[in-house]
Amino acid sequence: MVREAVTMERNAVLTIEAVDKHFPGVQALIDVSMDLRQGEVHAVCGENGAGKSTLMKIISGVYPPDRGSMTLNGEPYTVVNPHDAHSKGIAIIYQESSLFPDLTVLENMFMGHEIMRSILPFESPFKIIDHHAMREKAENVFQRLGMRIDLDAVVSTLGVAAKQMVEIAKALTFDSQILILDEPTAALTSNEVETLFATIRRLRSEGRSMLYISHRLDEVFQIADRVTVLRDGRCINTAQVKDVNRDKLVSWMVGRTLSNLYPKEILEIGDVILEVRGVCQGDLLKNISFKLRRSEILGIAGLAGAGRTELAQAICGLTDPDQAELIINGHKFRVTDYRRTLERGIAYISEDRQAYGLVLPMTLNVNITHKVLKKITNAIGIIDPSQEQKITQTFADKLSIKPSDGDFIVNNLSGGNQQKVSVAKSLAVEPQILILDEPTRGVDVGAKSEIHRIICNLAKEGKSIILISSDLPEILGMCDRVLVMKSGEIVGELSREELSQERVLSMAL
Repeated sequence: MVREAVTMERNAVLTIEAVDKHFPGVQALIDVSMDLRQGEVHAVCGENGAGKSTLMKIISGVYPPDRGSMTLNGEPYTVVNPHDAHSKGIAIIYQESSLFPDLTVLENMFMGHEIMRSILPFESPFKIIDHHAMREKAENVFQRLGMRIDLDAVVSTLGVAAKQMVEIAKALTFDSQILILDEPTAALTSNEVETLFATIRRLRSEGRSMLYISHRLDEVFQIADRVTVLRDGRCINTAQVKDVNRDKLVSWMVGRTLSNLYPKEILEIGDVILEVRGVCQGDLLKNISFKLRRSEILGIAGLAGAGRTELAQAICGLTDPDQAELIINGHKFRVTDYRRTLERGIAYISEDRQAYGLVLPMTLNVNITHKVLKKITNAIGIIDPSQEQKITQTFADKLSIKPSDGDFIVNNLSGGNQQKVSVAKSLAVEPQILILDEPTRGVDVGAKSEIHRIICNLAKEGKSIILISSDLPEILGMCDRVLVMKSGEIVGELSREELSQERVLSMAL
């Protein structure tokens, strides 16, 4: 409690006054005002499309505001690009890694702002990169962060958590006083989250200030001093974290109370629709077999690296397993590629929507309908725009995609709405079986509730769902039965009546 009281007395290092931002067809920000104080972690929450990322990009120089002003340490703050923001002590760390995978940690940390030295014994315009000085500064940064890392390691060999720490260390090489963390824990395990939080607390103790964007409200209560909620581009409220609870935050974010985040209904489970036999793939998957029934939501739980995604991709033909046999509706099926699997009624939604789920530079129309072109083309292969728009509008309405304009570019959508488009694309195929790999990762509570409702409705329609999730409350709240994986094997099976967080974790560990 003492820390919060001290924070209140500190001067604001960054203030934002009456900022507006408009994109074609979307008013992203409307009259937004807030501040960031020295040595505080200020959480920014809101549903996808609320304007959080747009605001952060304005602060970091990606976008200019249409109206409004900002001050930094009491002086007017204008910024023309991210490099300009870096030079003024502000760095943003995105959810998606911005590191160069084929370069080393050291090369990534100083990319674009290498330390140079004169090749002559006196100051001259003839300079070369000072590798020794860069290495010394990098070692000092990681020492302050309480981390040890091989500076010569190629980034592609690092885990997700290590990459996140390299991103933070890179920001500190600019001597940044303000860090913007955009969904930093989206792909981290619980242990990795604790490591990140320890780093954030250490930086806060040094007097650095952080804007922290997260959909995980429990993290807000763990790490933040204050919280600002945005909704539909407007600033709804700012409060001390100690003065609010989860229900109050949710009601500010969505404009209503979410009384049923997991709208699971107990349905009559039908006959076996899919039988998976003996899936093997090197050391990743070890003789996995299971059955899926009609109208069943089958959960697959496990820690990171347990093999859940690898299993889903092997079943779908996205990877080439050493051995696998599927029986769909009583008929044996040999998995060769994803196209044939999709034709047999199995659709997969990847956990990485940007890399595998969407064609980001294309429109909603293209993304939602490109797997069902036969439905919307005539005999000579010309697309019927009215049919294309009809399918897009059907799923945009069903999943509450905003904006729903079929000509809107997907890359300009918020992360949660991109996830909904990824789901819509697979639903357009009308699959019998849907494999959902982390369907609500990086999605706000309102969108999460909508996706859960859609999953339940699909099960009521007779669809069968395989739900892979690292979110244990989601597994417990949504599934009829759960398979627990560890080290590429199924180590346990639990019915809905047997499900508990403790039992799932004990098996997974």
